[in-house]
Amino acid sequence: MTEYFTESQTIAAVIGLSKARLAAFLNADLITSTPSVQGATFRPVDLSRLALLCDLADNFDLDGDALGVVIGLIDQLHTARFHLFAMAEAIEAEPPDLRQRVGARFVGILAV
Repeated sequence: MTEYFTESQTIAAVIGLSKARLAAFLNADLITSTPSVQGATFRPVDLSRLALLCDLADNFDLDGDALGVVIGLIDQLHTARFHLFAMAEAIEAEPPDLRQRVGARFVGILAV
């Protein structure tokens, strides 16, 4: 079962997060909430993302569009990493001769 945090619990849990900053992140679509009868709620992964957003804003003076660009690039990196792991799992399920050929080809491509 997924744990959800209310807006006030989220603000209390994330260093550097205020009600205004949370609203700004939500309005900029940098974070999404899960609607509930208690209002907006957030998952643990959302709290981690909010902590990262606050760190980027505070420690690197990123705001507005720059923050959106950086978090977008991080999202793309996470997606690419997920796809790479999925490809590795798919290759691992193949027969040994195919795995060896793919591995050799991969090393050859990286050497270029």
